[in-house]
Amino acid sequence: MAVELPDVLPETDEETKTRRQPPYAVVLHNDDLNGMDWVILVLQKVFGYTVPKCFELMLEAHEKGRSVVWIGAMEVAELKADQIHSAGPDPAAKAKGAQPLVATVEPAA
Repeated sequence: MAVELPDVLPETDEETKTRRQPPYAVVLHNDDLNGMDWVILVLQKVFGYTVPKCFELMLEAHEKGRSVVWIGAMEVAELKADQIHSAGPDPAAKAKGAQPLVATVEPAA
């Protein structure tokens, strides 16, 4: 005995809408103990930026106290900030008490 299925699917009033996640910024904070060369090297390693771009971002952080170095998805921003921190302090400045670079994740404005 065969069972017949209805030809029409039940109606739904709801439409599925996809919302994008808001962007987040990785912010590099100024640091007077780690050398400029070290900051440039870390930015190159983490983001794959060119030396001139890394120099520009480092200089902005040095002069203004902070610099937005990357904007994107929250999970990736957290990973990038962690990679910056994990690079550790400038080996040449360890004797001066240098700490790892400080990078925070904030909602992009």
